[in-house]
Amino acid sequence: MTTDHSPEPSRTLRAGLHVLVGVLVAVVVVRAVTGPTAHRAAVLAASAVLAAVYAAGPTLPRRPRVAWGWLAALAAAWLLLLALTPDGVWLAFPLFLLQLHLLPARWGPAAVVVTTALAVVGVVRHQGGPTPGAVLGPVIGAAVAVATVLGYQALYRESERRRRLIEQLTATRADLAAAEHTAGVLGERERLAREIHDTLAQGLSSIQLLLRAAQRAMPERADVAAGHVEQARRAAQDNLAEARRFVHALSPPALDARSLPDALRRLCAATTDRCAPAVRFRLDGVPVPLPTTHEVALLRIAQSALANAVRHARAGRVELTLSYMGPRVALDVVDDGVGFDPAGRGAGFGLAAMRSRAAELGGTLAVETTPGQGTAVAVSVPRPGVPG
Repeated sequence: MTTDHSPEPSRTLRAGLHVLVGVLVAVVVVRAVTGPTAHRAAVLAASAVLAAVYAAGPTLPRRPRVAWGWLAALAAAWLLLLALTPDGVWLAFPLFLLQLHLLPARWGPAAVVVTTALAVVGVVRHQGGPTPGAVLGPVIGAAVAVATVLGYQALYRESERRRRLIEQLTATRADLAAAEHTAGVLGERERLAREIHDTLAQGLSSIQLLLRAAQRAMPERADVAAGHVEQARRAAQDNLAEARRFVHALSPPALDARSLPDALRRLCAATTDRCAPAVRFRLDGVPVPLPTTHEVALLRIAQSALANAVRHARAGRVELTLSYMGPRVALDVVDDGVGFDPAGRGAGFGLAAMRSRAAELGGTLAVETTPGQGTAVAVSVPRPGVPG
């Protein structure tokens, strides 16, 4: 039983107290049955009454006055048992704990002092005179009980103080959380736009080019048209896998069980198979593992740069270079296409998305292009945890 003003003990503490009372009552009963007790029947009856009163406690309403009445009845049953046998003094310890827990702070210690005095008097009465054990036993038990309860209450107050502090911090951060939510929504929209542009939109564009090529080849070159249709089917299959991973926020299928160089090499080969330009991949330096966020961003930048070279630059040759340069990783995409004016309408969402991806990794993106003289896209990002 607890009261509204007392800390709620844990289930473990309650269970421990129940076990302690049960064991002590059992010890009193066993000693009464096996020992030379003059009032055996009375001791057994008093033990049963005390056990019954204690067992009724958890079933009573959790109100202060009810708890105090139950505690008074338990103390009366204990005094009856103590009057019949000195073994009843052992049950003073759990009674100390209950008094300190259920009574108000100004009454609990006083009740412990009175109970300790009664325990000493009861033992002395049965022994026929005072002894050190008769006095020190109850006093030490009371001291241990007080220290235990005070320690528990101090821990409980500290826990409550921290809980209130956390609640205050949570309340004061409500506006900040709302602002962060708004920023997160905007950031997620930008991320979705980049992902759609770099995956689904580019894939659909490739499928459209392949189907147009197949249409031009029919009906005279049916075998060529069939090859274009098969490539379009594979492109659609790859884009379906991208869309599923995109929905589940997983890494791109190209990176499944592959390193970044392998994924870029496969991307170059697939672009050469599906589209006209010859795409060459080159690796400089010794590959090192990168975080998934870095590999995904570099792969997406490469996909977007190659798509721009195919769709807009009408390039005949493209060279993609991945370089591991100590504390930095660089990605360069160079084509021999028509180029564009960076200040004009040619710099669309694709370049902005690539630049944003590089910036999120603490890197840079540079574009060198002139109308009629091709385009070079250079990305450089730092390796996390490697001093530069």
